[in-house]
Amino acid sequence: MNRNRTGWHKVINGVNISGLFVVLFIVLPLYWLIITSFRNPSNLGSVQYWPNPWSGDNYAQAFKEYDFGSYFIHSVIVTLSATALVLIFGTMAGYALGRLPMRGKFTLMVTLLMISLFPEIAVIAPLYTLEKDLGWLDSYQGLIIPYTAFFLPFAIWILRNYMLGIPKEMEETSRIDGAGPIRTVWSIILPMALPGVFTAAIFTFTACWTEFLMALTFDINLKMIPVGIATFGTPNEVPFGTIFAASVVAVFPIGILVFIFRKFVISGLTSGAVKG
Repeated sequence: MNRNRTGWHKVINGVNISGLFVVLFIVLPLYWLIITSFRNPSNLGSVQYWPNPWSGDNYAQAFKEYDFGSYFIHSVIVTLSATALVLIFGTMAGYALGRLPMRGKFTLMVTLLMISLFPEIAVIAPLYTLEKDLGWLDSYQGLIIPYTAFFLPFAIWILRNYMLGIPKEMEETSRIDGAGPIRTVWSIILPMALPGVFTAAIFTFTACWTEFLMALTFDINLKMIPVGIATFGTPNEVPFGTIFAASVVAVFPIGILVFIFRKFVISGLTSGAVKG
């Protein structure tokens, strides 16, 4: 009995130590990113574990010299629009695939999974030609629509799996009370599926916010944040402090969203892992 307890204690301690290394692996680069962004540009060549003195020159240079504010606004518009479309269509498709009788569900779900794993680079050339013919290059819809198409299948998977966990008795009770299908979905199903919706929203927002290839190809002048940061500096000079400052601003919205909705995200991921 004591040997079994000792064995379990070793396993738990090993898990705790592994978790500590994972946390340090994530936290230390973020710490170095933040403190470097607040260092004086003239001191970037020296090793400092704490800014002395603290300086906001890197942030001022990012917004004034490199026009980072326009990149940020452009990313907000594109990301929020694409995320909203993905949630609207993904919720309806997830409800249909998870709650309604339908032929060919398995084939459709496998197709969606294949689409979600399809590499962007394989279709970037024909998409560029199509957007050029439509006059969508350097436009909001030129990124919003491709982002919606690429990130919708994964959102459908998340939402469909979560819809499966909602008891059918809830719908039956709503129908007995005289509610129609739309009201049932809006008043009963959607509130219960909010953890799955928030999970899909976080993943879609992060994917759109950090996407690089399509943003680089379709938007030459209206740059998204990743493309804008990549253009900082000159061939002979790389402003690391300014890049770090812009990266901190770029990471901040994602960190806030994950922190606020962390319970919903964990619930949504857990539900998606156990429901088939």
